[in-house]
This record gives sequence, C-alpha cells and structure tokens, in this order.
Amino acid sequence: MKKIVLATVALTAFAFADAPAAYATCKACHGVKGEVNVTTQSKSHVPANLAKADIEKALHGYKDGSYGGPMKALMKGQVAKLTDADIKALADYMGK
Repeated sequence: MKKIVLATVALTAFAFADAPAAYATCKACHGVKGEVNVTTQSKSHVPANLAKADIEKALHGYKDGSYGGPMKALMKGQVAKLTDADIKALADYMGK
C-alpha cells in the first residue's frame, strides 16, 4: 500500500509541475488538474470535463460578470487579475 501512495504523490507532483503559475490559486478547489467539482451539490463544473474554449468563455465571463451561477461572486474575485494569456494557459492546462 505504501508504494501505491508514493507513486500517486509523485504523479500528482509531476502533473502540477506543468501547471501555469495562475493555477496555484485554483488547485485548492479544483484539484491538481481541474478534476474536482468544488461542492458536493454540483454547483460548479468539473473544469477537466470542459473543452478549452468553454473554460476560456467561462473565465472571461466570470471576469466581466456575464457568466456564472451560485459560484459567480467567488469566481469573479478569483479571476479578476487574470490576463487573457493567463486565461488561455489555464484553459490549455485543464481543458480537453
């Protein structure tokens, strides 16, 4: 069992090493690669299940206030300082 846990940690660290710097604030809620749904009530999407274009659209929408449901206020604050390049890098990292 110990070997499996160590391998998982190593893979997790490797996957996050490829993440853009802007993803550092995302990982606490969305996991190492966007694979986590923030809440058990399905209030948010699993970013890794979305197309890159959909992630970009959502992040731009959160930023300008034109997108979002129950998590809109939280996400607006999270993406406020992201540049267009940051948003593209996040979409490329998490999306399909």
